[in-house]
Amino acid sequence: MVERLAFRCLIFFAFIAVNVAGAHADGSLALSGRQLDPLRVEKIGDYVRNEIAADHFAGAVVLVQQHGKPVLLQSYGVRDTASNAPMTSDTIFRIYSMSKPITAAAVMMLVDDGKLKLDDPLAKYIPAFADVKVAVTTPDGKTMQGVEPLARPITIEDLLRHTSGITYGFYGDTAVRKLYAASNLFDGEIDNATFVDRLARLPLAEQPGTKWDYGHSFDVLGRVIEVISGQSLYQFEKQRLLDPLGMNETTFGLADPSQRGRVAEPLPQYRFFDRPVAGLDDPIQRRKWQSGGAGMIGTIGDYGRFLQMLLNGGTLDGRRYLNSETVALMTRDHLNPAIAHDNLYFPGPRTGFGLGVAVRTEATPPFATGEYRWSGAGGTFFLVDPQDDLFVIMMVQAPLGRNEIEVRRLVYEALAP
Repeated sequence: MVERLAFRCLIFFAFIAVNVAGAHADGSLALSGRQLDPLRVEKIGDYVRNEIAADHFAGAVVLVQQHGKPVLLQSYGVRDTASNAPMTSDTIFRIYSMSKPITAAAVMMLVDDGKLKLDDPLAKYIPAFADVKVAVTTPDGKTMQGVEPLARPITIEDLLRHTSGITYGFYGDTAVRKLYAASNLFDGEIDNATFVDRLARLPLAEQPGTKWDYGHSFDVLGRVIEVISGQSLYQFEKQRLLDPLGMNETTFGLADPSQRGRVAEPLPQYRFFDRPVAGLDDPIQRRKWQSGGAGMIGTIGDYGRFLQMLLNGGTLDGRRYLNSETVALMTRDHLNPAIAHDNLYFPGPRTGFGLGVAVRTEATPPFATGEYRWSGAGGTFFLVDPQDDLFVIMMVQAPLGRNEIEVRRLVYEALAP
């Protein structure tokens, strides 16, 4: 049940589009001049209240921000139907794959520091990947016929754009995904070093750089950060990114049990946590393994500060976190035509992938050029639109897909020229 639910959640990515374009010759984006109409934005609240009344989720928090100021910041419904505690803006959510853009930003900080290059081979930092093998399968991928050596090394860029050949084992039915699912990847109280060492013993699903394949690449990047920095992933992110940004509630697991009542819970029919997703049980639980791909929890206010920093080109409140050129590099398409897609290409049609975020490669009005986004399997999602100088976050614990599509549509319908 949970695996099928997680799979259906991920499939919804294929229907969600994101834009990138509209730049001047110097790489800066031209602002559209469109402004959000606050009265039209209120239609988002009508939609959310109707979804709660229809028993699609218990509650949600939505933030729509333009020109650095909230146009809508509203909480709806309850955190948990068991306690009936009201949803509030400081509610804590499991953000799952919305951890990935945070990990990507941390990686790119090391690039800005000159300690890491996108074309560096992964084996430079984790030698076990020097001899990793690649699965040879039948054309449908369902039967494994053997293994072959790497045609070229896995690079840091491969990890950031999901072309490393490293996949997930909790969705799909290929032989390699089934092998991941049947392995001992998550046994015991593992840390990042142990997890990555186990992962390197499994074959890649395909040769690096040949196919977009959603998987544990960002968990591996978390270990790369540890190797370079000499700190745990969380220590590095806390010191360089989270604390300076004021993201005090964003972490791996809930440190203070007294705050458990602030956690949003899905409706019983949508429980994500009774069996692992991407190797994780309930991300609220503290563990040694700090999954850079799916392990974080946080609040809408915290994530809003992170997105405003990206929207500002790497700065917030007078402090620079990333070079503006680095943010531009992260948020443009990095998939060339030779990189294959299949029916599990979650970014969707007419959409590419940058370094940690999906980006649309073709404009489809009314959606603005320059937009990028990602989501989490627990239902949270965001989009950033540099051309309209806005971002949107919805924090909810419900299946992905419909909410993102509808809220995104309502936001763009609220833009007036």
